[in-house]
Amino acid sequence: MTKSANTYHDRIAGQVSELIESVVADLGYELVEVQFRREQHGQVLRIIIFHAGGIRVDDCSIVSREVSRILDVEELIDQAYHLEVSSPGLDRPLETARDFARYRGKQVLVTLAETTEEVAGTIEEVGEELVSLAVADGRREIPLAQVKKARLAVEF
Repeated sequence: MTKSANTYHDRIAGQVSELIESVVADLGYELVEVQFRREQHGQVLRIIIFHAGGIRVDDCSIVSREVSRILDVEELIDQAYHLEVSSPGLDRPLETARDFARYRGKQVLVTLAETTEEVAGTIEEVGEELVSLAVADGRREIPLAQVKKARLAVEF
């Protein structure tokens, strides 16, 4: 994919995000991300939503209907595309303070950039630049800039 195609897709994703964020919030969900990209079966507009109680298929349908109505009126995308609405999923990486805050109280595995040390703990507090984890031997504060990779720990 060319750089101009990426720029086009990023621009569309940004415009869609701005257009639908308040509508998604009014429906009771958090807009996590909007992706627009060319995939094997054509152009895909993917809307990722979150709700503390989880996301069900009905939730995706509700958001899909509302987003479809808005996009039909606004005509931001001048080509055929598939609209997908989904949850972030358990294996989605945590990258921003907002991602960590969304899962406060949950177990995470964090890999640090400089040392590749892996830290397991429960998210306690989240600031703009720092996340505090309850770890086995107390509490660990980790600057977000030092996080190489972070994911929810799957609990069985």
